[in-house]
Amino acid sequence: MNAVPSSGNRRRRWPWVVAVGIVVAVGVAGGWWGTSRGKQDAQAARKTTNAVPVVTALSEARDVPVRIRANGTVTALQTVDLRAQITSTVREVHIREGQGVQKGDLLFSLDARAEDANIKKADAQVEKDRADLATANRDLERQRELFAQKFISQAALDTAQNKVDTLRGQLAVDMAAVESTRVARAYTEIRAPFAGRTGVIPVRAGSLVQPSQNSSTSSPPLVTITQIDPISVAFTIPEQELPTLQQAMRGGSLPVTATAQGGEAAFKGRINFVDNAVDTTTGTIRVKAEFPNADARLWPGMYVNVELAPRIIANATVVPAQALQSGPEGRFVYTVGEDNKVASRPVQLSYLEEGFAVVKGLDPGARVVAEGAQNLRPGSIVAEADRSNPGTTKTGKGEARKGKKSS
Repeated sequence: MNAVPSSGNRRRRWPWVVAVGIVVAVGVAGGWWGTSRGKQDAQAARKTTNAVPVVTALSEARDVPVRIRANGTVTALQTVDLRAQITSTVREVHIREGQGVQKGDLLFSLDARAEDANIKKADAQVEKDRADLATANRDLERQRELFAQKFISQAALDTAQNKVDTLRGQLAVDMAAVESTRVARAYTEIRAPFAGRTGVIPVRAGSLVQPSQNSSTSSPPLVTITQIDPISVAFTIPEQELPTLQQAMRGGSLPVTATAQGGEAAFKGRINFVDNAVDTTTGTIRVKAEFPNADARLWPGMYVNVELAPRIIANATVVPAQALQSGPEGRFVYTVGEDNKVASRPVQLSYLEEGFAVVKGLDPGARVVAEGAQNLRPGSIVAEADRSNPGTTKTGKGEARKGKKSS
């Protein structure tokens, strides 16, 4: 016969029963909470995985200079071929090839012995004419006295007067001959007409030089002088830019920047010439700009890249150039809303430059898709791409997840 448990044993087992029940309840609750949390994380992960990774940027408002770019050629403002104007021999060459010269510097001396002799001869003839004229004037005075006393006729007096007039004319002729001879003497000294740089010198002391009657068959010049500072750059612009250019020049000289091809230095100059006609073949107009060139870094014949900004678009809306898309209905951009959904916004392109575009139809501060637009459709959900790991998106906790590829 079994013994009946006493009331003391039942009281001792009760705390153990309660403890076991609490443990079971906590385990069930924890399992349910963990399962629910896992489902939420999975849904969030699926939502992030479905977002298209893109790079976005904010449109901004700023003043944009409209730049015109062209290829230019460096040309000298002045260049001249110096040739002999008399037949003679070179006595001395005073310059070197490639030397810088100033206006008036002596470049060549020719044999001037014949010209010096001619000057002395002409001067002597002038002195003789003056002596003859003085004698004729004295004779004329005596003839006048005799005529007043009725000792000679009027014809004799006229003869004396005619002799004086003839000698006076002869003196003027001989004085002009002296000047002509001095001019010929000056041709034996060839000087620089302006400051510049010398070219090749094909003659030396003793070379025979003579004036050329026909330029097509003439001998090479003694030297060519080219002005280096300042220097000019010639280029062409489209004819549709002419009104803007003219308006900018009416407000003062228009600045221009030139960069040598393959170089980093930029040169600052001013437009000083606009041609008077448009080239009907190319639809362009020729323009020249003048640049200071004291250090001779620009050289005639060089090719340079020219840039000028004749006008400015004030308060323009600017977006990255790659954000601009083209469709059947024209140009548009993808804008991103607060819910990370994209919408197609039609825009008008006003100006395009490398790196950015000026558009109309979009407010400043709008968030636009700059990269990744090829995978989007209106209504697509996007997420900012992690540039350090292409093809991934950034989550709220900063963790990167792989983006889903568009089919």
